[in-house]
This record gives sequence, structure tokens and C-alpha cells, in this order.
Amino acid sequence: MKLWAVQDAKARFSELLDSCLSEGPQVVTRRGVEEAVLVPAAVWRLMQARARPSLKELLLADEPRAELDIPPRGALRRRAPATFE
Repeated sequence: MKLWAVQDAKARFSELLDSCLSEGPQVVTRRGVEEAVLVPAAVWRLMQARARPSLKELLLADEPRAELDIPPRGALRRRAPATFE
């Protein structure tokens, strides 16, 4: 990955974009600190798809995906059993 200073990336954006498409991800730095990465759209879509868990992963996960408001046992009143005579 090539590093681009933010001022160079702004001044030569077309070249930055061409490098991204031909060479892969390009890193933009500000004052020597990596701030952003430009990646091709196809790579971004693939990363997004891989970041989403599959249904199988969701069902087998140890942690819950949401808080459920489950009442404590015995707190609900139940109907009397039906009698058949």
C-alpha cells in the first residue's frame, strides 16, 4: 500500500484513484498519521458482506443479539385447566 499525504491526495486525486484501482488500497496520512484508506468498490462490498454474520452464526452465537424482557417464572397467572365431563 502506498502512503499519500493528504495535500498530495487532494492535489492528485485522479492519480490516487487510478493507483487504487490498479495497485490496490491506498493510505492517506495527515501529519504522518494514517487517517483513511481508499479501496476499490468491489473490495469494499466484499468486506461489507463478510462483516455481516450468517444466519447459522447468529443462531450458534453464545451472546444474545438483543435484550429480551422475559418475566420471572411464576409471575404470570395461568388459566385453570379445562375439565371434560
